[in-house]
Order: sequence, then C-alpha cells, then structure tokens
Amino acid sequence: MSDETPICSAKGCRFDAVWVLAWNNPKIHTPERRKTWLACEEHREHLSQFLGVRGFLKDVVLLAAWESPEAS
Repeated sequence: MSDETPICSAKGCRFDAVWVLAWNNPKIHTPERRKTWLACEEHREHLSQFLGVRGFLKDVVLLAAWESPEAS
C-alpha cells in the first residue's frame, strides 16, 4: 500500500482526490463489481456525467468515507 496522496483520475489533473466514483460496465462486469475513479472537487461533476450518460455510475462517495466492497 502506498503512502502517497491519491490524485484525481481526470486526464492531466494532479490535484488531490476528494471523491470516489464507483462504477461498473454491465456488459463486462458482474453487477456487484465496482471499479473506481478518483476525483478532485473541480472534476467530480465532469467525471460523474461521463460515467452517468453511459449508465455506468453507481455511487459518488467522499474519499474519507469510502470503504471498498472488496475490503469488507
């Protein structure tokens, strides 16, 4: 596990991540599978819309409150 601060998943962004966007592609993932993107405040809405219009977005959670389904 890395001690580095997680950064935003938006292309070219180097800001600290604040949000976790949990998603899955139903064509290739089982319903319970969650992939994650991280987002800073500036890119949360853009990344959420990108996933949302494709029907992939499942949840948006503060990074500090995120618990990976695999960890439970």
